[in-house]
Amino acid sequence: MTTDHSRPHRIDTSRAHPARVYDWLLGGKDNYPVDEAVGETLPPEARDAARQNRAFMHRAAAYLAAEGVDQFLDIGTGIPTEPNLHQIVQRTVPTARIVYADNDPIVLRHAEALLVSCPEGVTDYIQADVREPDQIVRHARQVLDFDRPMALSLIALMHFIRDDQNAHGVVKGLVEALPSGSHLVLSHAAIDIFPELAEQVIAQYAKGGIRLSFRTREEVARFFDGLELAPPGLVTATEWYGADQEPPPSEESGIYAAVARIP
Repeated sequence: MTTDHSRPHRIDTSRAHPARVYDWLLGGKDNYPVDEAVGETLPPEARDAARQNRAFMHRAAAYLAAEGVDQFLDIGTGIPTEPNLHQIVQRTVPTARIVYADNDPIVLRHAEALLVSCPEGVTDYIQADVREPDQIVRHARQVLDFDRPMALSLIALMHFIRDDQNAHGVVKGLVEALPSGSHLVLSHAAIDIFPELAEQVIAQYAKGGIRLSFRTREEVARFFDGLELAPPGLVTATEWYGADQEPPPSEESGIYAAVARIP
Protein backbone atom coordinates (compact mmCIF):
# COMPACT_ATOMS: atom_id res chain seq x y z
CA MET A 1 0.00 0.00 0.00
CA THR A 2 1.27 3.43 -0.93
CA THR A 3 -0.43 6.71 -0.18
CA ASP A 4 -0.29 10.22 -1.57
CA HIS A 5 0.93 12.75 0.97
CA SER A 6 0.87 15.83 -1.26
CA ARG A 7 -1.95 17.57 0.65
CA PRO A 8 -2.35 18.77 4.22
CA HIS A 9 -4.25 16.15 6.17
CA ARG A 10 -6.00 18.21 8.85
CA ILE A 11 -9.34 16.70 9.78
CA ASP A 12 -12.09 19.30 10.17
CA THR A 13 -14.33 18.10 12.99
CA SER A 14 -16.45 21.24 12.95
CA ARG A 15 -18.34 20.29 9.78
CA ALA A 16 -20.00 17.06 8.74
CA HIS A 17 -18.40 15.11 5.90
CA PRO A 18 -20.23 12.68 3.58
CA ALA A 19 -17.72 9.86 4.14
CA ARG A 20 -18.11 10.09 7.91
CA VAL A 21 -21.92 10.37 7.80
CA TYR A 22 -21.94 7.29 5.58
CA ASP A 23 -19.71 5.51 8.08
CA TRP A 24 -22.21 6.35 10.83
CA LEU A 25 -25.11 5.07 8.71
CA LEU A 26 -23.23 1.78 8.27
CA GLY A 27 -22.74 1.49 12.02
CA GLY A 28 -19.08 2.52 11.94
CA LYS A 29 -17.13 4.30 14.67
CA ASP A 30 -14.90 6.56 12.55
CA ASN A 31 -17.05 9.67 12.72
CA TYR A 32 -17.51 12.70 14.93
CA PRO A 33 -20.47 14.22 16.82
CA VAL A 34 -21.09 16.63 13.95
CA ASP A 35 -21.50 13.66 11.57
CA GLU A 36 -23.66 11.74 14.02
CA ALA A 37 -25.85 14.81 14.41
CA VAL A 38 -26.63 14.70 10.69
CA GLY A 39 -27.17 10.95 10.73
CA GLU A 40 -29.53 11.12 13.70
CA THR A 41 -31.86 13.47 11.82
CA LEU A 42 -32.14 11.21 8.78
CA PRO A 43 -35.07 8.83 8.35
CA PRO A 44 -34.43 5.12 9.07
CA GLU A 45 -34.48 4.43 5.33
CA ALA A 46 -31.12 6.20 5.05
CA ARG A 47 -29.44 3.34 6.89
CA ASP A 48 -31.15 0.88 4.58
CA ALA A 49 -29.90 2.84 1.57
CA ALA A 50 -26.31 2.78 2.85
CA ARG A 51 -26.49 -0.97 3.37
CA GLN A 52 -28.08 -1.56 -0.05
CA ASN A 53 -25.49 0.61 -1.73
CA ARG A 54 -22.63 -1.26 -0.09
CA ALA A 55 -24.12 -4.60 -1.12
CA PHE A 56 -24.41 -3.40 -4.72
CA MET A 57 -20.72 -2.48 -4.69
CA HIS A 58 -19.84 -5.97 -3.46
CA ARG A 59 -21.88 -7.64 -6.23
CA ALA A 60 -20.59 -5.35 -8.98
CA ALA A 61 -16.94 -5.78 -7.94
CA ALA A 62 -17.32 -9.56 -7.73
CA TYR A 63 -19.06 -9.65 -11.12
CA LEU A 64 -16.30 -7.68 -12.84
CA ALA A 65 -13.56 -9.72 -11.17
CA ALA A 66 -15.26 -12.88 -12.45
CA GLU A 67 -15.23 -11.28 -15.90
CA GLY A 68 -11.45 -10.92 -15.61
CA VAL A 69 -11.17 -7.24 -14.72
CA ASP A 70 -8.00 -6.86 -12.67
CA GLN A 71 -7.65 -3.06 -12.38
CA PHE A 72 -9.97 -0.76 -10.42
CA LEU A 73 -10.06 2.99 -9.84
CA ASP A 74 -12.41 3.62 -6.91
CA ILE A 75 -13.22 7.31 -6.36
CA GLY A 76 -15.14 8.31 -3.26
CA THR A 77 -13.84 5.31 -1.36
CA GLY A 78 -15.22 6.30 2.01
CA ILE A 79 -13.93 5.08 5.34
CA PRO A 80 -12.74 1.49 4.96
CA THR A 81 -15.43 -1.04 5.89
CA GLU A 82 -14.61 -4.71 5.42
CA PRO A 83 -14.90 -6.30 3.03
CA ASN A 84 -13.44 -3.47 0.98
CA LEU A 85 -13.45 -3.43 -2.80
CA HIS A 86 -9.94 -4.85 -3.15
CA GLN A 87 -10.80 -7.74 -0.81
CA ILE A 88 -13.82 -8.66 -2.95
CA VAL A 89 -11.81 -8.44 -6.17
CA GLN A 90 -8.66 -10.18 -4.95
CA ARG A 91 -10.64 -13.21 -3.80
CA THR A 92 -11.04 -13.94 -7.51
CA VAL A 93 -8.01 -12.14 -8.97
CA PRO A 94 -5.22 -12.06 -6.36
CA THR A 95 -2.97 -10.01 -8.66
CA ALA A 96 -5.54 -7.21 -9.08
CA ARG A 97 -4.40 -3.61 -8.69
CA ILE A 98 -6.70 -1.08 -7.02
CA VAL A 99 -6.32 2.69 -6.67
CA TYR A 100 -8.54 4.34 -4.08
CA ALA A 101 -9.31 8.08 -3.89
CA ASP A 102 -11.25 10.17 -1.39
CA ASN A 103 -11.17 13.80 -0.25
CA ASP A 104 -11.61 13.22 3.49
CA PRO A 105 -8.31 13.10 5.43
CA ILE A 106 -9.77 10.58 7.88
CA VAL A 107 -9.87 8.05 5.04
CA LEU A 108 -6.12 8.53 4.56
CA ARG A 109 -5.62 7.93 8.28
CA HIS A 110 -7.11 4.45 7.91
CA ALA A 111 -5.91 3.61 4.40
CA GLU A 112 -2.46 2.29 5.29
CA ALA A 113 -3.90 -0.09 7.89
CA LEU A 114 -7.13 -1.21 6.27
CA LEU A 115 -6.66 -0.97 2.51
CA VAL A 116 -3.77 -3.43 2.34
CA SER A 117 -3.49 -5.65 -0.71
CA CYS A 118 -2.93 -9.37 -0.67
CA PRO A 119 0.75 -10.18 -1.44
CA GLU A 120 0.22 -10.82 -5.16
CA GLY A 121 -1.67 -7.59 -5.83
CA VAL A 122 -1.36 -3.85 -5.25
CA THR A 123 -3.45 -1.21 -3.51
CA ASP A 124 -2.76 2.51 -3.62
CA TYR A 125 -4.47 5.56 -2.15
CA ILE A 126 -4.62 9.24 -3.09
CA GLN A 127 -6.35 12.02 -1.19
CA ALA A 128 -8.14 13.86 -3.99
CA ASP A 129 -11.51 15.24 -5.07
CA VAL A 130 -13.47 13.85 -8.02
CA ARG A 131 -13.84 17.45 -9.19
CA GLU A 132 -10.09 17.30 -9.91
CA PRO A 133 -10.17 14.27 -12.22
CA ASP A 134 -6.90 15.09 -13.97
CA GLN A 135 -5.02 14.82 -10.67
CA ILE A 136 -6.61 11.45 -9.94
CA VAL A 137 -5.89 10.05 -13.39
CA ARG A 138 -2.31 11.31 -13.30
CA HIS A 139 -1.71 9.52 -10.00
CA ALA A 140 -3.57 6.38 -11.09
CA ARG A 141 -1.32 6.07 -14.16
CA GLN A 142 1.57 5.34 -11.80
CA VAL A 143 -0.18 2.17 -10.63
CA LEU A 144 -2.68 1.13 -13.31
CA ASP A 145 -2.00 0.28 -16.94
CA PHE A 146 -4.18 2.63 -18.98
CA ASP A 147 -3.52 0.54 -22.08
CA ARG A 148 -5.61 -2.28 -20.60
CA PRO A 149 -9.26 -2.35 -19.47
CA MET A 150 -10.13 -1.34 -15.92
CA ALA A 151 -13.19 -0.49 -13.84
CA LEU A 152 -14.03 3.01 -12.66
CA SER A 153 -16.10 2.84 -9.47
CA LEU A 154 -18.23 5.84 -8.44
CA ILE A 155 -20.36 4.50 -5.62
CA ALA A 156 -22.89 6.93 -4.08
CA LEU A 157 -20.60 9.81 -5.02
CA MET A 158 -22.05 11.86 -7.84
CA HIS A 159 -25.13 13.01 -5.93
CA PHE A 160 -22.68 15.12 -3.92
CA ILE A 161 -21.65 16.91 -7.13
CA ARG A 162 -24.12 19.51 -8.34
CA ASP A 163 -24.99 20.33 -11.93
CA ASP A 164 -23.24 23.69 -11.58
CA GLN A 165 -20.11 21.71 -10.68
CA ASN A 166 -20.37 19.86 -14.01
CA ALA A 167 -21.27 16.46 -12.57
CA HIS A 168 -21.91 14.82 -15.94
CA GLY A 169 -18.83 16.41 -17.46
CA VAL A 170 -16.64 15.08 -14.65
CA VAL A 171 -17.80 11.51 -15.25
CA LYS A 172 -17.48 11.90 -19.02
CA GLY A 173 -13.90 13.11 -18.64
CA LEU A 174 -12.97 10.18 -16.43
CA VAL A 175 -14.59 7.69 -18.80
CA GLU A 176 -12.80 9.21 -21.79
CA ALA A 177 -9.46 8.64 -20.02
CA LEU A 178 -10.11 4.88 -19.88
CA PRO A 179 -9.32 2.38 -22.65
CA SER A 180 -11.93 0.48 -24.61
CA GLY A 181 -13.28 -2.54 -22.73
CA SER A 182 -13.23 -0.73 -19.39
CA HIS A 183 -16.31 -0.47 -17.18
CA LEU A 184 -18.14 2.23 -15.24
CA VAL A 185 -19.76 1.18 -11.96
CA LEU A 186 -22.05 3.88 -10.58
CA SER A 187 -24.76 4.18 -7.95
CA HIS A 188 -26.75 7.34 -7.32
CA ALA A 189 -29.56 8.47 -5.03
CA ALA A 190 -32.91 8.96 -6.77
CA ILE A 191 -35.17 11.98 -6.49
CA ASP A 192 -38.10 10.37 -8.32
CA ILE A 193 -38.65 7.00 -6.60
CA PHE A 194 -39.57 8.27 -3.13
CA PRO A 195 -39.68 12.06 -3.69
CA GLU A 196 -40.85 13.13 -0.22
CA LEU A 197 -38.28 10.94 1.51
CA ALA A 198 -35.55 12.18 -0.83
CA GLU A 199 -36.41 15.82 -0.12
CA GLN A 200 -36.29 15.11 3.61
CA VAL A 201 -32.79 13.61 3.31
CA ILE A 202 -31.59 16.50 1.15
CA ALA A 203 -32.91 19.03 3.69
CA GLN A 204 -31.25 17.33 6.65
CA TYR A 205 -27.89 17.05 4.91
CA ALA A 206 -28.15 20.74 3.98
CA LYS A 207 -28.57 21.67 7.65
CA GLY A 208 -25.23 19.92 8.21
CA GLY A 209 -23.60 21.95 5.45
CA ILE A 210 -23.68 19.17 2.82
CA ARG A 211 -25.48 19.92 -0.43
CA LEU A 212 -26.98 16.98 -2.31
CA SER A 213 -28.22 16.68 -5.88
CA PHE A 214 -30.40 13.60 -6.07
CA ARG A 215 -31.40 12.93 -9.69
CA THR A 216 -34.12 11.35 -11.79
CA ARG A 217 -33.61 8.09 -13.62
CA GLU A 218 -33.19 10.01 -16.88
CA GLU A 219 -30.53 12.26 -15.32
CA VAL A 220 -28.65 9.26 -13.89
CA ALA A 221 -28.86 7.49 -17.26
CA ARG A 222 -26.93 10.40 -18.79
CA PHE A 223 -23.84 9.30 -16.86
CA PHE A 224 -23.89 6.19 -19.07
CA ASP A 225 -24.34 7.96 -22.42
CA GLY A 226 -22.49 6.08 -25.15
CA LEU A 227 -21.77 3.08 -22.92
CA GLU A 228 -23.10 -0.49 -23.11
CA LEU A 229 -25.16 -1.29 -20.01
CA ALA A 230 -24.62 -4.78 -18.61
CA PRO A 231 -27.79 -6.70 -17.76
CA PRO A 232 -30.07 -5.89 -16.02
CA GLY A 233 -29.34 -2.30 -17.03
CA LEU A 234 -30.04 0.78 -14.93
CA VAL A 235 -32.19 -0.46 -12.04
CA THR A 236 -32.41 0.08 -8.30
CA ALA A 237 -29.51 -1.12 -6.16
CA THR A 238 -31.44 -4.10 -4.83
CA GLU A 239 -32.44 -5.19 -8.34
CA TRP A 240 -28.90 -5.28 -9.73
CA TYR A 241 -26.96 -8.53 -9.83
CA GLY A 242 -24.53 -9.96 -12.34
CA ALA A 243 -24.57 -13.11 -14.39
CA ASP A 244 -24.22 -16.25 -12.27
CA GLN A 245 -24.96 -14.30 -9.07
CA GLU A 246 -27.81 -15.05 -6.71
CA PRO A 247 -30.52 -12.37 -6.85
CA PRO A 248 -30.49 -10.21 -3.70
CA PRO A 249 -33.56 -10.28 -1.43
CA SER A 250 -36.47 -8.32 -2.84
CA GLU A 251 -36.46 -4.90 -1.19
CA GLU A 252 -37.45 -1.38 -2.19
CA SER A 253 -34.56 1.00 -2.81
CA GLY A 254 -34.18 4.68 -3.60
CA ILE A 255 -30.81 4.20 -5.28
CA TYR A 256 -30.16 3.73 -8.97
CA ALA A 257 -27.27 1.46 -9.94
CA ALA A 258 -25.67 0.08 -13.09
CA VAL A 259 -22.50 -1.34 -14.61
CA ALA A 260 -21.61 -0.40 -18.17
CA ARG A 261 -18.87 -1.26 -20.64
CA ILE A 262 -16.92 1.36 -22.54
CA PRO A 263 -16.93 0.43 -26.26
